[in-house]
This record gives sequence, structure tokens and C-alpha cells, in this order.
Amino acid sequence: MSTAQKYDIRAIELTDDSYTVEQSLVRNKYKALDADGNVVLRGKQKMFKLKESFPFVDGDGNDAFQVDAAGYLDVAGNYVLTDSQSGEELVVLDNDFSILQDSWRIRDADTGEKLAQIDSRGAVVTLARNVLPFGAWIPHKYEITDAEGGHVGSINGQFSFRDRYEITIDDASSVPKEPIVAAAMVIDAIQGN
Repeated sequence: MSTAQKYDIRAIELTDDSYTVEQSLVRNKYKALDADGNVVLRGKQKMFKLKESFPFVDGDGNDAFQVDAAGYLDVAGNYVLTDSQSGEELVVLDNDFSILQDSWRIRDADTGEKLAQIDSRGAVVTLARNVLPFGAWIPHKYEITDAEGGHVGSINGQFSFRDRYEITIDDASSVPKEPIVAAAMVIDAIQGN
């Protein structure tokens, strides 16, 4: 069993190398489309909760997994991804908040071992996004790396009225795809990207 397979979510199977994540115009609701344009995953941020919570369903509306903040009113912290069918905590999305760089680690939920990292590219762009009045309109770009810092893929924002990200995974042999796609949605919702 490869490292990535250890973190498979029972309800979904993401096999493509690229996905598009689109945000709804009204609130933090997202859908992920595969390379053929099929909806493979939907997620939304539960509103009016002290503890951030994001339920995800597959393309048919079946429960797939849940991402929950470890703490209350947590802007920079840990978010646990739990398989809805097995109840098993698979990975933790760990945010290191900085005004100069958005950094998220994907770690094993049991051991804490780092599996991947998602970093914003460019301190100037990140700073502008955080301090300028309309900075959030600047499309964001992230690089995905494995535990050793090797290139895995990218998440590229596109300028539009609703947030849209193109996720490209060049080498996912040691990195689970589902948490990467989920992280793109969670990062956007948490950081108001």
C-alpha cells in the first residue's frame, strides 16, 4: 500500500491529475470538478458555528468526509479531516499564519508526520492580499510539496467574481489527493481568499 493510499477516503476516489474548485457566489460553498467537468466533491462551511466545520459530500450527495477545527474561533490552527464512513481521523490541516506567507501542512492524524505542505508563492503578493483594500481580489498561487520539499503540484487562483482554483498534481505518489483538494476549499474559506 502506498503512502497516499493509506489516506484514501472510502466514499470518493480522485484519480485525475487536475481539478477545478469553484466557490458559490453567495457563501462558502464549493464544488470540485474533475478534468471532464464532472462534480466529484462538494463542501461548505457551516455558518454561525464557534468551531469551524466543513462537511463534504461526493458528486451524488453522499457523505464523504468532514473537516473540523480543533479549537473554537480558530483562524490559524489545526483542522482535522475525518472519513464519514469509517469515522477515522485521517489527516490534520495545520495552518501557520503569517502576513507574508500562507503555509499549510498536511499531517498524519495519528503520528503528526508531515505528508505535504501548501505554501503561497510570493511574499509581495501575499502581503498585498492581506493589507490592500481590494487585495483579496488578487488571484493567489500555491505550491504543493511533499514531506521532503519536492514539488508535487500547484493551486492557481483565477480572477473572477467567485473564487476559482485550478489544482494540478504532477506527482502524488506519496501525497494523498483528497486532502489536497479539500485543503484548497478550506484555505479559501478560512482565509477569505
